[in-house]
Amino acid sequence: MNVQQIAELLSKASYISDDSLSEMVWMGLTIERPLLLEGEAGVGKTAIAQACATALGRDLYRLQCHESLDLNQAVYEWNYSRQLLEIRLREAEGGDKTSLRDDLFSEKFLLKRPLMQAITSAKPSVLLIDEIDRADEAFEAYLLEVLGEFQITVPELGTIKATTRPLVVLTSNGTRDLSDALRRRCLYHYVDYPTVPRELKIVQTLIPDADIQLLQQAVLFVHQLRKEDLDKTPGIAETLDWIRILCAKNLTKLPEDPQEFESTLSALLKTRNDQWQVSTHVLSKLMGSRQRVGIDAGVVASRS
Repeated sequence: MNVQQIAELLSKASYISDDSLSEMVWMGLTIERPLLLEGEAGVGKTAIAQACATALGRDLYRLQCHESLDLNQAVYEWNYSRQLLEIRLREAEGGDKTSLRDDLFSEKFLLKRPLMQAITSAKPSVLLIDEIDRADEAFEAYLLEVLGEFQITVPELGTIKATTRPLVVLTSNGTRDLSDALRRRCLYHYVDYPTVPRELKIVQTLIPDADIQLLQQAVLFVHQLRKEDLDKTPGIAETLDWIRILCAKNLTKLPEDPQEFESTLSALLKTRNDQWQVSTHVLSKLMGSRQRVGIDAGVVASRS
């Protein structure tokens, strides 16, 4: 499988990738290295893993990281209630207790969490470790064995090596620095906000029934809005939500009335400060930029 085929498969999975991202996915599959995707929230990092799973026909195992994440949630834990039931059944039946401990700590009593599920999967899968920067450094250090050797050590069972190596995708919003040891084990890609032509192609793919003029105007407006000093810059998901709202109003172009226009912006502006900051004056300025939409739309259409 080459880079072009990867791009085509991702496109069929409704993910419009750029050349550098398609090449990175190809490299990750070829040399079996984890992919570390860094970028602002909302640029589509998680969607890349989901699209890879769909495009490659693989199961997706997702681990959502947070501050209190521990091994029981991420890797495995013993099924204590089932173990207790087994003990009581042995006692009631008067069975042999000499092998009880070994039986209790066998794989059938193991509750597998996302990391263990991906490692022990009988066929290649995709493992998404989402927002790794939210986990603490101790958990990050634990990941080094998993990502470097594709194996997990369970004290009662020993070392469990991967049956098949998953495609591992780690995402980070950059809320803290990741260790050099983790970065060394990964291929790195910074996921930025898409260009105007690429974002237009994304919304055309995911909202195919929307009027092309509306799509062009909306994408150009969002790109102008991202230049403002906002607390939460709208990502691709916000663009899609906003356009779906505009489509639900049966619009074929952006509203001319500032009040009607402003009433739809809750899909784009997600903090009170941002909604206050995009005042009537700023909104009028941004709406005024639509006077160039005929020129810009022609450029967008020719590039896409």
